Amino acid sequence: MAKRALGVGICGAAITMAAGAWGQDAPAADASGSVSLSTGDGASADAAATAPAATEAPPPAAPAPAPEAYEAYEPGFPPEGNVLEIGIFGGIFLPSPIHNLRNQAYPHRKFGPGVGGGARLGYYPLSFLGFEGEAMAVGSSVKNSNNQVTIYGYRGFGVLQVPTPYVTPFAVAGAGRVGAVSRATGHDGDTGFLFGLGAKVPFTHSLGLRVDARDNLLPNSHVGRGQSHNLEVLLGLSGTFERTRKELPPPPPDSDHDGFVDADDRCPNDAGVAPAGCPADTDSDGVLDRDDYCPREAGPAPKGCPVIDLDPDKDNIPVPCDACPNEAGVKPDGCPVRDSDGDGIFDDKDKCPNEPETRNGFDDADGCPDTVPDVVKKFSGVVQGIVFDQGKATIRAESTRTLTNAAKVMTDYPSVGIEISGHTSSEGDKAFNEQLSKDRADAVKAWLVEHGVDSSRITTRGAGPSEPVGDNATRAGREKNRRIEFKIKQ
Repeated sequence: MAKRALGVGICGAAITMAAGAWGQDAPAADASGSVSLSTGDGASADAAATAPAATEAPPPAAPAPAPEAYEAYEPGFPPEGNVLEIGIFGGIFLPSPIHNLRNQAYPHRKFGPGVGGGARLGYYPLSFLGFEGEAMAVGSSVKNSNNQVTIYGYRGFGVLQVPTPYVTPFAVAGAGRVGAVSRATGHDGDTGFLFGLGAKVPFTHSLGLRVDARDNLLPNSHVGRGQSHNLEVLLGLSGTFERTRKELPPPPPDSDHDGFVDADDRCPNDAGVAPAGCPADTDSDGVLDRDDYCPREAGPAPKGCPVIDLDPDKDNIPVPCDACPNEAGVKPDGCPVRDSDGDGIFDDKDKCPNEPETRNGFDDADGCPDTVPDVVKKFSGVVQGIVFDQGKATIRAESTRTLTNAAKVMTDYPSVGIEISGHTSSEGDKAFNEQLSKDRADAVKAWLVEHGVDSSRITTRGAGPSEPVGDNATRAGREKNRRIEFKIKQ
């Protein structure tokens, strides 16, 4: 409220300055209220000493506006209403060649360009409208002489500006009084109007640069014949008070401080992770990572760790004693017995674990490569020397030597197993021949068993006439077909 009252006072003072200046009689050297200033050559200089009459009381202040809603930050510093401006300036004053800034007792003399400065004070009730009052003094000289001139002025004016953020163009119009003091022209002051254009360039919210170009319309040296144009260009600094600071808006709320604003957070009161701002469950086991002792391994509540099966291969050898926990094995290390050479015989039974067994029916259980001994080979295939009675399964006595040798080989090589097959010619009934061949093979097995060969090592088969090796149409062929064969079992 005090600021607004001060602004209103400034407006009133500016109007009073302009009105008071206009009300003075410029040509009258002995105007009432003047003060005589003695100079070295006896010339006098008049200066107004009395204050202008008070103007009407300012209108009552308007009620304070309601607080404005928060405005988001914006670039630049656009003008605002209800602010004060104070400034200093300097510049060039170009007196008109036909000015009338002289005491009537002195001849007219032209003034040269002057350089000076001053100060101003303003109040802007609106962002686009303000009122200012200023005072200035300029040092100049009388042309074609060594006399110096002091030009002074005080004026009040209105400012109409465009409230843009970076550069604020404006126009001014008002009235004031401009005077001059010199030995060559005495002391005189004239009242006139002024108008001009300018621009403000704010540096910060409270400091800016200002440029003015003006024309002061004053009486000319030909009384009653128009105005003189007295130009000036000013450059200055202006300070703005009570401008609103446009700050960054406060960040949107994030109640759980997880970096996801509440508006986008599906769990605003529970710190979480992308994409929804909810607590993480990396292993998707239903136990949140913050409570999960094993966040990267799924497991049941409450700790979220997997239940460890100490015997996953169910071989009754628990981890860590089981060196092969995913393969059922045997003691002591829990690993399966290997078959390194792939011969079907596990290493613990394989006498040659890195060399595969030769499957030839001879020592096939030892796991080693081998060849069938010649003495064993002798009893592989058709065995000559085993004969039977005609049409019977009775072994003749002359077969004893052959069978004895066969029994000895079987005894010497206990790993060898054989299949004994009986064969006949095609004479007679086929069914009879098939049975006869089977009975003869069984008779040979019985003889060998009686002489110490384990019966489990021998199997028998009756082929009858179905596997001839000779021509049944000839006697010799039929004799060849009547035979006993030994085959080493693999």
